[in-house]
Amino acid sequence: MKLAVVGGGSTYTPELIDGIAGRRASLDVDEIVLIDPDAYRVEAVGDFSQRLLDHAGHPARVRTTANLEEGVDGASAVLIQLRVGGQKARASDETFPHLCGCVGQETTGAGGLAKALRTVPVVLDIAERVRKIAGDDTWIVNFTNPVGIVTRALLQEGHHAVGLCNVAINLQRKFAKLLGASTGEVKLIHTGLNHLSWERGVLVDGVDRLPELLAQHAEYLGEEVSVPVEWMRRMRAVPSYYLKYYYSHDAQVAKQQTERPRAEVVSDVEEELLKVYLDPEQVTKPESLEKRGGAYYSEAAVQLVHALTSGGAAEEHVVNVRNNGTFDFLPDDAVIEVSSTVDSAGATPIPQPPVDPRFAGLIAGVTAYEYLALDAAIKGGRDRVADALLAHPLVGQYAKADQLADELVARNRDFLPWARA
Repeated sequence: MKLAVVGGGSTYTPELIDGIAGRRASLDVDEIVLIDPDAYRVEAVGDFSQRLLDHAGHPARVRTTANLEEGVDGASAVLIQLRVGGQKARASDETFPHLCGCVGQETTGAGGLAKALRTVPVVLDIAERVRKIAGDDTWIVNFTNPVGIVTRALLQEGHHAVGLCNVAINLQRKFAKLLGASTGEVKLIHTGLNHLSWERGVLVDGVDRLPELLAQHAEYLGEEVSVPVEWMRRMRAVPSYYLKYYYSHDAQVAKQQTERPRAEVVSDVEEELLKVYLDPEQVTKPESLEKRGGAYYSEAAVQLVHALTSGGAAEEHVVNVRNNGTFDFLPDDAVIEVSSTVDSAGATPIPQPPVDPRFAGLIAGVTAYEYLALDAAIKGGRDRVADALLAHPLVGQYAKADQLADELVARNRDFLPWARA
């Protein structure tokens, strides 16, 4: 099987390769093509990736190319992991919302909208070229943020696409360790959207162990996801750590204004990692890769690709998928992030208990924003940007939406053709 990785020059990529090296028996990959226009980065990552596979005794060969069509030709699955504008654009996304006292974050709020506007047209162009070369049935696994919006854009255009995030598998691994269970034994009632989710149940052999986790390990879990223990116990749920931007917005803004932007930290980590990757003696994943983020990304991605391409029995994964009635308060074509059964036919959400208003209200509000955000990303226009910002719970005021829209457009003019007209 051939696997293509668009954005293969990312310092994340060796995580994926390390995951493939560890699953030789179940993921029959013999060729991996890393596609990236940055020759320096992709060659450094590609050479190191080959050494990882060789050291693990895996027979797959790694190729690098800047040519998308050449890279995806014959691929069974294409993984997209892009950052349009690089860390410089991310630094802007993380700081310009502070002008209005709003949280600055690359995947949600005003910063997340800026990333969506830059990213959606690029990903849709890539996907259409993949379809022409690799065929309609080629699976696209989207790891590009904001995952929910980008995945909905792909599905809206009829692509075979599934969105993936590492939040759920990260919590699943933590729960398993606390319960003394294997990761595979733990099933989640994962509810919400990408970067807006709660664990409402943690099932082991069909028994919900979440009450036990909240009774015995709430302090640890509260620290991990940055929410108060009392709140977690009252809500009877464990939120993703992205919920701190909603539930503790003002405190997060104050904290961001005194800290170094994450983009600058990641830039330093990437520089360090590339030096390691260039060392011909380095044949194992460096510990410093953990600083880059994306814990268990490789495990989640490899397992999902296996489920989509192996032709075997359905597996359970938390993915971004079309709603199709799962949440009765959302349209069918909304993209949600839930536990799903996945096989070669795609992903099907697993039915969930009813979602009470404590969660449903925020899910519905952010879904409305995501519809407006996608509309702005595809059609363009300053007013569409302002309308999306006004709908977002982290902005939600006329004056702030207008000021942030003007700032967003000004800072991203090079990536928005309609803004240069």
